[in-house]
Amino acid sequence: MNENTSDNTNAGTTGTTQLTWFVTGSSRGFGRALVRAALEAGDSVAATARRPEQLADLAAEFGDRIAPIALDVTDPEAARTALAHARERFGRIDVLVNNAGYANVSPIETTDDADFRAQFETNFWGVHHVTKAAIPLLREQGGGLVVQFSSMGGRVGGSPGIASYQAAKFAIDGYSRVLRAETEPFGIRVLVVEPSGFRTDWAGSSMTVHDVPEGYEDTVGAINRRIRQSTEGPAGDPVRAAEILVRMTRRRDIPTNLALGVTASDGSLALDRRLLAQDERWSAVGRSADFAEEYPVEFPPDRPA
Repeated sequence: MNENTSDNTNAGTTGTTQLTWFVTGSSRGFGRALVRAALEAGDSVAATARRPEQLADLAAEFGDRIAPIALDVTDPEAARTALAHARERFGRIDVLVNNAGYANVSPIETTDDADFRAQFETNFWGVHHVTKAAIPLLREQGGGLVVQFSSMGGRVGGSPGIASYQAAKFAIDGYSRVLRAETEPFGIRVLVVEPSGFRTDWAGSSMTVHDVPEGYEDTVGAINRRIRQSTEGPAGDPVRAAEILVRMTRRRDIPTNLALGVTASDGSLALDRRLLAQDERWSAVGRSADFAEEYPVEFPPDRPA
């Protein structure tokens, strides 16, 4: 990666330019792009995956700076073991990336409960297991950066057909706000990444599209047509995104949430404006529920039918 070093001189996570990463879901997609970008920047990476043999080509290319490690993030003991292995191998963990996740498509009404729970086990509980296991290590070494992969859906939401996935991503943001408040005194920073559509395998073999029942074709059915049957593919470049995040780790000043991609950025700004206008319109009504406030108050004029 041929980036300038202006960000590095601002001081990074450890005050050095060479960092050690721990990345989940490294075998493909965002995870793999991020592993490569970190390695090309001169960093070391504990790259975890259910099938670490899929990282053999990177191990051959980058040698002992990458440690492929088997990890099923839904297993808390496996998370502790993988983190201990990584620290034993590299001495510390500067950047923890919770990237592993997937989505299946079906409406809430007909989604199999076991499938809904299985998605949540990976997309939320996997993040919890790895994060919880990492906190003692990060505390002991005096800090680090935790990067939580959410999605545009975890900020804006409302995409028909992927309720489990988006519910988990919203939960990750709430979880990360508490994590940030609890661990900031220990030097731990938390960045929530919210991508829009990128050219990864997220909507490919990783995704199962269940039968769309009558009545849902214009809502749930649309997601299959939009993200799986497009001839052009999503607009986002995972290589660029990975390089952006590697550069981000070298900065003191980072956002709490990063909308990644044009659609994510525009959608987040539009949502923020709508929420601000709505909050201002209903503020007097909401405030009137407290004992000390004037009550009752006039509701805003009702909108025409």
